[in-house]
Amino acid sequence: MKSAVVAGHICLDVIPTIDRPFELLPGRLYEVGGPTMATGGAVSNTGLALHILGIPTMLMGKIGDDSFGKAILNIVAQIAPGLEKNFIVDAKVETSYSVVINIPGTDRIFLHNPGANANFVSRDINYETLAQAALFHFGYPCFMAKSYANEGAELIDMYQRAKACGVTTSLDPGMPDPGGDAGKVNWKKVLQDLLPYVDVFLPSADELLFMLDRDNFGKGDNISVQEMERLSAQLLDMGTAVAGIKLGTRGLYIHSADEERIAEMGKGKPEKPELWANQQFWFPIFKEKEFKGATGAGDTTIAGFLAAMLKGQSLYQAGLFACAVGACNVEAADALGGILDWEETNKRIEAGWEKLPVRNVEDTSWHLQDGVWEKHR
Repeated sequence: MKSAVVAGHICLDVIPTIDRPFELLPGRLYEVGGPTMATGGAVSNTGLALHILGIPTMLMGKIGDDSFGKAILNIVAQIAPGLEKNFIVDAKVETSYSVVINIPGTDRIFLHNPGANANFVSRDINYETLAQAALFHFGYPCFMAKSYANEGAELIDMYQRAKACGVTTSLDPGMPDPGGDAGKVNWKKVLQDLLPYVDVFLPSADELLFMLDRDNFGKGDNISVQEMERLSAQLLDMGTAVAGIKLGTRGLYIHSADEERIAEMGKGKPEKPELWANQQFWFPIFKEKEFKGATGAGDTTIAGFLAAMLKGQSLYQAGLFACAVGACNVEAADALGGILDWEETNKRIEAGWEKLPVRNVEDTSWHLQDGVWEKHR
């Protein structure tokens, strides 16, 4: 069984239960229900989702020696005993946390303290352990100050060393704070230097627009298929093998490189590169039973995609499975409460789980098959 290491951002999420819409106004008190206390960040959301999906996974993150740090270790140990053992506990820093405000009818609001994540650097990865795995996934460098400092020097060093271990690499950048230090970084330059060492790159539409097309940042919800093709082609030209764009309720777009690049992806590469090469898909989301929150939806979608890749699925199957895991995610308030294991998720798909159609693609080089748009080769 191919295994994974997931590293990067880890925090404690405090999620109040909110059962009615309201507008946040200064000086007002709003009565809410009990909190969900959960681990958040890519290490938790993607790493533990991979574990639930049956992929042997090791977690690498940094926390403080405080009550929030202990809460993170306890929560991880309850979900996956033993996976809490590889965290770095640093008494000089405080544990990262987020207050996640899910007001019905609106997108989530995050109040976030980066904490220990800001001090995470390349040497915090245990490369001897990583060399025993097939896949390395790193999440949210845009929230981790030392990772993006000096035009991403630590991040680039980390991926160069990871590729030297022979593993397949994956990256979820997170959204830079436009008004903060991360927003001042030349992300296009960072990606040009970084993506030759990244095999799977899965940002959201607005994350990608911020990095490559700042003038159109904020328009990710309405990005056209032509813009997705243009931006993903830039990513492939920069060196990545699989460029995906997470589109929220509009699904997941995937564009892959040629067979030679797919075959060079490392120990976690697809078993049949020919079923991954030179393809473009736009996958729809699946209809959830009840929407309870989108915390970690993108992270768990990535987990679904990577799990399917490691289990030998085709690119088409991986994209569908990724969207299915994302739909399971929104059926719970926290990131992991709705995630089913590999077998149960596939049962829902095979039972004819309803897909929600994405907008029409007028370009005649694309065609629709069973709810999925595919570009003619």
